[in-house]
Amino acid sequence: MIKCGECGYENMDGLDYCDGCGAKLGAAAAAVAETSAVAPETGAGASPAVATEAPAAEATPAENAAKAPTGEMTAPAPAATPPPAPAAAALFKAKLAITRGTIRERQGHEFELETGNNLIGRWDPDTGSFPEVDLDADDPEAKISRKHALIRIDGAKITIEDIGSLNGTYVNRQPRLQPGTPAELKDGDEVIIGKTFLKLTVSPIS
Repeated sequence: MIKCGECGYENMDGLDYCDGCGAKLGAAAAAVAETSAVAPETGAGASPAVATEAPAAEATPAENAAKAPTGEMTAPAPAATPPPAPAAAALFKAKLAITRGTIRERQGHEFELETGNNLIGRWDPDTGSFPEVDLDADDPEAKISRKHALIRIDGAKITIEDIGSLNGTYVNRQPRLQPGTPAELKDGDEVIIGKTFLKLTVSPIS
């Protein structure tokens, strides 16, 4: 089992993303290791760090005043993952409709997709999973992960990305999507999540 460093959820071996919160497994541990590796030694026996570059000739007095008077260098902070760029306004309406699944009565049920991120999975407050495309009622055999896949609408572009699901995500019955690698979707495409088949419909905004 792989324990998520973000939420503590225990995932099955072989997953790249946490099935509980969607975080990349091992990312938190790697950040801690990086910080420890670059942190300067402190204490009575520590030698002060020496700057190897002369200050730039064009530095202003204000910039010089802002520098530490002791000349000590601080360890660089671990590189933070930049937040995703805001999605451009959609030029169309998009929805997923169930065409085939375990529960026959659910056939034809539709999910309106929003601009930006649309999580596909199963509703589960214990793990903080509140998907826009909630397939909990369509998945009595639990073939769908709580956080299974992500559809993103950005301007005129629609993509789908598997986020480390156990049973995979498929588009138009092609090979299983690689987790973390978005695939572009278009009107009429078929998406298979667990045992649930969904069809994407895209229509222009009038």
